[in-house]
Amino acid sequence: MIKRFTMLLLLLVLGALFPGSALADDGPTVESNAVAIDTVWVLICAYLVFLMHAGFSLVEAGFTRAKNTVNIMMKNLLTISLGMILFFVIGFALAFGGDANGFIGIKGFALSDIADLDFGIPTYGFWFFQAVFCATAATIVSGAVAERIKFIAYVLFTVVITAFIYPVVVHWVWNGDGWLAQKGFIDFAGSTVVHGVGGWSALVGAWLLGARIGKYGKNGEIRAIPGHNIALGTLGTLLLWLGWFGFNPGSTLSGTTADIALIATTTMLAASAGTVGAMIVTWMRHGKPDLALTLNGALGGLVGITAGCAAVSPIGAIVIGLISGIILPLSVAFFDRVLKIDDPVGAISVHGVCGLFGTLAVGLFAVDGGLFYGGGVAQLAVQATGVVAVLAWSLVLGFVAFKVIGLIVGLRVSPEEEMEGLDIGEHGMEAYGDFMLRSSGVPGLMGINREQVTI
Repeated sequence: MIKRFTMLLLLLVLGALFPGSALADDGPTVESNAVAIDTVWVLICAYLVFLMHAGFSLVEAGFTRAKNTVNIMMKNLLTISLGMILFFVIGFALAFGGDANGFIGIKGFALSDIADLDFGIPTYGFWFFQAVFCATAATIVSGAVAERIKFIAYVLFTVVITAFIYPVVVHWVWNGDGWLAQKGFIDFAGSTVVHGVGGWSALVGAWLLGARIGKYGKNGEIRAIPGHNIALGTLGTLLLWLGWFGFNPGSTLSGTTADIALIATTTMLAASAGTVGAMIVTWMRHGKPDLALTLNGALGGLVGITAGCAAVSPIGAIVIGLISGIILPLSVAFFDRVLKIDDPVGAISVHGVCGLFGTLAVGLFAVDGGLFYGGGVAQLAVQATGVVAVLAWSLVLGFVAFKVIGLIVGLRVSPEEEMEGLDIGEHGMEAYGDFMLRSSGVPGLMGINREQVTI
């Protein structure tokens, strides 16, 4: 009792000596607490998305040959680092910094002159979350062009996609005043905005580069080039799966909404269904369940649900994920066998094709406005408009960027460097210096110089 009286007396004295400070009622409020919780939530989710870059690195390295591992790790490290800087200086302004005509932002370069923009959380927190998304779109390209692109060419394309190609699409969809947002286009966490941009840019790059040496025979027959470490690919997939719980629930930008529970649930169910779907297809087609394609099936399910994770029911999520998983191996076979486009990690199918399907699926499975829920075809038509627009933008801008870069520095390493491995030619070092890498005859590669298929 005496202690309480003494404390009260002390506060009264302080209040008399320093009016307006000791007894001021400026403590936390309900509103400020909500902002604090939302900010912490968004940052934690951003850290999870950042962790996805470790997943991308491991998947890409595991699905390709040992002689290119340093190059792959370097590209992924460079993507996140360069992407952060470019999105800070240029990209964020084009994406979110005001609106001129629904097409592109006009202010906020280096986060300046944006005092009038309200993101619900501190601007730095919002920027951080959006920046790791930007880097994710860019790193998708790395896998599809692996094992034959010049490092400097990849660096220059990373500049273009993070500073311009991706931010403009973000403005269309996520700025609020963007022309697709005004039409009611739904892409909650980026099946098209992130994965479509990355996947279709990857398609252009892989097509222009051409296939790896030894991938196709003189008569067009396909020769498998196995990755060197499927365990790395599995670990990378699981890290990506974990990071997706930052990717999708974090896009609420709020830790005080119950929606994050539904979004986490739909994300988990779609990924699981995608895994099962891909496994069943490969088992039926090849007589045995293929782990590499099944891992990509999990990623396909994740990409597929990303657009509608907040708009569909858990049952709808399972269906979307299952179909994405079924589509995945069929898409890989189409690009490989029909179009003869060499994509070492299946990035085009995982991110481009499954992203396209997932975005359209919102028009079918959205509880509010979906065709299967009595909403008619209006939402599906809007979704199709957005998909076509982003696909065209990514293909055209990607083509122009790769072509110009090719004229300036060239796109592809020399045949000799490709056969030796990009680790030595591009970086002067090896990932496995303590191991003797050996040439290995791979079934189906008879008649090719064994150096061409060094693992």
